[in-house]
Amino acid sequence: MEISAKEARVRLSDLLKRAEKGEEVLLFRRGKKVARLVPAKKLQKTLQSLKEFRASIRIKGQPLSMAVVKDREEGRF
Repeated sequence: MEISAKEARVRLSDLLKRAEKGEEVLLFRRGKKVARLVPAKKLQKTLQSLKEFRASIRIKGQPLSMAVVKDREEGRF
């Protein structure tokens, strides 16, 4: 659903009920998208998925800052 910010103020109760049922609501101001009202459960699920993704791509090896320090000490820079 798409709705103006002005109209959303008037219909907030209805919009919250829709979000509870799983519907996403896009809020616009002067024709530009400014916010998205999403169900809390969906947001939590998305955040958990992002956490799992970040954990799966851990970079191995020494941190870049340590490599820079080492290069400086060895006179490379």
